[in-house]
Amino acid sequence: MSKKTYFFLILILGSLTALGPFSIDMYLPGFPAIAKALNTTAAKVSLSLSGFFIGISVGQLLYGPLLDRFGRKKPLFIGLVIYILASAGCAFADDINALIFMRVIQAIGSCAAAVASVAMVRDLFPVQDNAKVFSLLLLVVGASPMIAPTVGGYVTSAYGWEMVFIILTGMGIAILLAVFLWLPDSYKPDSSISLKPKPILLNFWKVLREPQFYTYAFTGAIAFSGLFAYVSGSPILFMEVFHTDEKVYGWIFAFLSVGFIGSSQVNTLLLRTYKSEKIVIVALTSQVIIAFTFLFVAISGWLTLPITLVFLFLFLSCIGFTNPNAAALSLAPFTKNAGSASALMGALQMGMGTLISVLMSQFEEPSALPMVIGMAGSASIALLVLLVGRRTITRQIDVQQDSEAALFH
Repeated sequence: MSKKTYFFLILILGSLTALGPFSIDMYLPGFPAIAKALNTTAAKVSLSLSGFFIGISVGQLLYGPLLDRFGRKKPLFIGLVIYILASAGCAFADDINALIFMRVIQAIGSCAAAVASVAMVRDLFPVQDNAKVFSLLLLVVGASPMIAPTVGGYVTSAYGWEMVFIILTGMGIAILLAVFLWLPDSYKPDSSISLKPKPILLNFWKVLREPQFYTYAFTGAIAFSGLFAYVSGSPILFMEVFHTDEKVYGWIFAFLSVGFIGSSQVNTLLLRTYKSEKIVIVALTSQVIIAFTFLFVAISGWLTLPITLVFLFLFLSCIGFTNPNAAALSLAPFTKNAGSASALMGALQMGMGTLISVLMSQFEEPSALPMVIGMAGSASIALLVLLVGRRTITRQIDVQQDSEAALFH
């Protein structure tokens, strides 16, 4: 594969992966405006975020078998069309329940892009390159929390929150065209994959029984849910506790994303010397220490805006190390079932994100504590799962190993 092709594939796969994060981040500065327009509260508006996570969780389980049965592109086309129609529907929602419903449908469309992009990494690149490719995808994805909320803040301020969803509709159309014109078919349809519920569930169960998968998939999903606690809690924290406006909130969100993006790229350098397993352990341990220190400072009443930014920056930086390595280790044992494995991994991740975002929405009183407690809880539980799960792995496939060494399930 030439460098030009390599770069172009990363760009398209990164755009697919970024569609969901853009859909999450871009409308966050509009929470107060949406609440006012739809005659509800910011906490109730955050349920539209929870609805999005629910849609992704369910949708990923649906698309996994479809991507293995029909190849990658046909289900991807269908998902993108659903996303485009639902995004337009969000722009015309006239009450909060309609917005929540359309966000669920929008998520079901967007997760086709997320599952397909992860599976195609496994299709198009050798297993020893997977952690590196995931880190590069995070660089593309990382542009979304830097650009999306900042643009969303200015768009909401100038044109209203509805324009955000019109822009997302346009993005969906552009990505659909790019996929149609330039993305290769990376996987031949497999007619042996059944779409009946029982075989599908058995196939997921087969994936889930793999010790390396459940150890690193659950570890990564629970650790990553700390990011969802931050995303769900940050509009209330910054705009209602620290009283920033939409534009400032967008810039804060962009600044904090630098930690996540930067660490994911440093990770590619560390992989030249250290194994993914080692990086996950160190990063997750650091994440726990940072989160509980943050919690202690919050309980003590010492939080200021600068102190909050420092702790969030450090916490998100740890996730930039944990996430790509946990994802690569989760998928390393699979070739044939890579679509189902990536779907299940994504569903676990979004399921944890849904749970923690719903919990965040239950706190009507503006405070930093719910968010910080969620972050500390997610990090500590993830570390516990990792330490216990590692004992069940009899033969670990390292992502640095040659692809021929992978287990064929």
